[in-house]
Amino acid sequence: MGMITRLIRQTDKKCLYKLVVNLGIKGVSGIRKYKKRMKQGKPFPAFHFISVTDDCNLNCQGCWVMGKTKNHRMDPVMLDRIIGETKEQGSYFFGILGGEPLLYKPLFDVFRKHSDGYFQLFTNGTLITPEIAEQLRRCANVTPLISLEGDEVVADIRRGGKDVYRRTIEAVQHCTKAGLFTGVAISVCKSNLEMALSPEFIRKLVDYGVAYLWYYIYRPSGENPSYELALSAAEIEILRRHMVNARSEYPIAIIDAYWDHLGNGLCPAATGLSHHINAAGYVEPCPVIQLATDRLNGKPLARLYNDSEYLKNLRKSLSEKTNGCILMDDPAWLADFAREHQVTDTSGRNNELERLSAAPVVASHGSAPAIPEKSFWYRFAKKHAFFGLGAYG
Repeated sequence: MGMITRLIRQTDKKCLYKLVVNLGIKGVSGIRKYKKRMKQGKPFPAFHFISVTDDCNLNCQGCWVMGKTKNHRMDPVMLDRIIGETKEQGSYFFGILGGEPLLYKPLFDVFRKHSDGYFQLFTNGTLITPEIAEQLRRCANVTPLISLEGDEVVADIRRGGKDVYRRTIEAVQHCTKAGLFTGVAISVCKSNLEMALSPEFIRKLVDYGVAYLWYYIYRPSGENPSYELALSAAEIEILRRHMVNARSEYPIAIIDAYWDHLGNGLCPAATGLSHHINAAGYVEPCPVIQLATDRLNGKPLARLYNDSEYLKNLRKSLSEKTNGCILMDDPAWLADFAREHQVTDTSGRNNELERLSAAPVVASHGSAPAIPEKSFWYRFAKKHAFFGLGAYG
């Protein structure tokens, strides 16, 4: 059964309609409007990634949220404002992150109120019950992206929990059984690389009814960065070749947010394609760069982006310095740049600049050679609609 046939047969009809209209048609239109804005010198991202809470029920290696002196939960009024002002710019796609966003009590009210938008729910899956999956089906405008970080042994170590693998697989099955457009994400590192490359892993997801598999590279960050898990340049190249080949071998969409259609590395935050707003309302370049000069207040978002010298200068500097991830390529440079711009440490740990200054350099996706997409459809989608869906990575 081909990928499109699987999607049509397995997805709830209302969910399928929202997928096509809210994500597909509006998404293409949103990208065009974003490109037009950038040409006019009016920066406003095509996608917003929003952390609605710092609360989480796990404690993952490399998590940028853990270890805060105080956990924040976004005011629902602020969240509503972010979504509303973004839709006014013609962008209707949002990534919802945490912590664990299913711990955010107003979440489903937000999905229902903004039924004309489309939301990607980044979740560890352990809180997804059949009842939660049914609520998501009724909303119809949400795609759960469930993190699957390893097998029965590795998952507990990576995620700092117990019986995580079984609970995650059950969440996947609850979602696909409900007819949701379901994704699985894997943050590829040394401890799960073998599983990530395994044909059995992908076939199992296909059998479960998963619609898309999102590969992103482990980025050491947070209280427990675990630098030893970072991939080498050779391993990143192996992963990239695997993804390019897998796109034409399996009836499942293979997603990444790191390379363009020609195989060149990219940083969506450096292009202004997407930015992150954390649970305290700070506007960050991306989730793992927890340094900001701008915080939501009475100023409209469009003015905030237009006035932010920090974001403007960072976009320019990153585009000149690297096509990989600056957090991995040169963390000390990032710390110096941030000090020059008198940033606020938004990590909640009060030591982010010191950590970056002392952090080792590790390989990033910019370390891999350019390997163009083989599939016409993936080349077309990446070139015209940025199939990676944003910059969480």
